[in-house]
Amino acid sequence: MAKDTFFHKKVTLNAGGKLIDLSQPKVMGIINLTPDSFFTGSRKQDVSSVLEQAGKMLTDGATFLDLGAYSSRPGAADISAQEEMDRLLPAVEAIATAYPDAALSIDTFRAVVAEAAINSGAHIINDISGGELDSGMFATVAKLQVPYILMHMKGTPQNMVQQADYENVFDEVFDYFVKKYHQLKQLGVKDVIIDPGFGFAKKAEHSYTLMKRLQDFNVLQLPVLVGISRKRMIYNELGVSADDALNGTTALNAIALNKGTDILRVHDVKEAVEAVKIWELCK
Repeated sequence: MAKDTFFHKKVTLNAGGKLIDLSQPKVMGIINLTPDSFFTGSRKQDVSSVLEQAGKMLTDGATFLDLGAYSSRPGAADISAQEEMDRLLPAVEAIATAYPDAALSIDTFRAVVAEAAINSGAHIINDISGGELDSGMFATVAKLQVPYILMHMKGTPQNMVQQADYENVFDEVFDYFVKKYHQLKQLGVKDVIIDPGFGFAKKAEHSYTLMKRLQDFNVLQLPVLVGISRKRMIYNELGVSADDALNGTTALNAIALNKGTDILRVHDVKEAVEAVKIWELCK
């Protein structure tokens, strides 16, 4: 791989006044503040266990922590914005106090939740819906001037399985990013990260098609986040469960790194950080 392949790609993020260098891939640890996320090992429902998990992930080498209080697994129950904030905000405040140097990402599609979390000490908005489920999200991100993770999904978590229909999945996702990024840029949003949304309104064949062509998203010159940790696209193909999908996850993360991924979003930080270190040695 030529070292200057991604020369023009944006390689810094401003997270709460702290510049994060993405010239080397970084790892984002997942902390789910939900009772029903698909991987039981990621569920943390009280502040003490959240702080313990945050500390372990940071010690293991995570640059980002991604907190979510609304389960986006297929068919998950819908909850109110108030319930989402009740789960989320105490954890954000606790982590921001205990680990002030940590870059906190908030996994939400609701503008009101995003703004409350940023005001409580978070730094980044991770929106699975790309603004589709809340028309006020883009304007809110622009007002807050925070990095925004733009993910591709069709439908909602409740019905996305039925939306997994594409003539050309890569072209559709690529065109979506071009359109959405133009809207964000017009509003003055400076830091945008793109996430193809593996498994979100996508069958396994769609997700693997996107993985095979992942490097082609680099023409957009935007940081790329990949979140495939312990997902169905891995464990179904291997005939195992999410609990036994770490090895497959690590293998696919290594492939994603080789295709230009900048951020790995994972449940298992130590293993992902080790994958990045070994990959760096082989560049």
